[in-house]
Amino acid sequence: MKLTLSQLQSRLDALGEGYRTADLDRLDKALIKEGADVSCLRDVVLTKQEFHRTYFQVSMGLLPTWEQKADFVEQNAHLLADWWHVDQLPQFVHFPTFEDGFVRAKEYVRSPLPFLRRWGYVLFMPTLCKDTSQYHRLWDLFHEDDQYYVVMAEAWLLSYLAVYDPQATYDYLASKPLSYDIVGKAIQKTCDSYRISEEWKTRYRGLRALYK
Repeated sequence: MKLTLSQLQSRLDALGEGYRTADLDRLDKALIKEGADVSCLRDVVLTKQEFHRTYFQVSMGLLPTWEQKADFVEQNAHLLADWWHVDQLPQFVHFPTFEDGFVRAKEYVRSPLPFLRRWGYVLFMPTLCKDTSQYHRLWDLFHEDDQYYVVMAEAWLLSYLAVYDPQATYDYLASKPLSYDIVGKAIQKTCDSYRISEEWKTRYRGLRALYK
């Protein structure tokens, strides 16, 4: 069933004023159950947050495999217009193994599109980064970037890695592989985490002296 933009807008209007994300999610689940084609949103997807969420959520919800969902993200990467949009993707695309995510991420972090590069780091959180045996491979993904939201994604992922293997992450940062622009933010995020012990926070704060 291919919906028109006016039909979708009517469905949104029916939610009433002040509807919440949970209300939109219920509508999107209903659209998925109906097998609704929401491709009409493609050209207007960046005009409203709800259009963006519905376009991605319903379209991917109708795809049967994670590979097809990941392909859909790649094909629509130019529509990943801000950090909020990218950070919603883990709800829709679930890479079953570290290897599945890593293979894609190696390409994403080198993309000319900044928010696809951000996705290359965000996709590991919160599940894939628990595989500490793969951290030696993850280090190769990190690199200097001039885009704020990519830098913040790198710092965010590093803070997650510090939760699951604080020693390996500490040793990596102590080797001074990146500029302080990234490392300083990673240290701050790590020290803000309630899942990091005070002893480790003190050690991570001490890394700042290596960069100054």
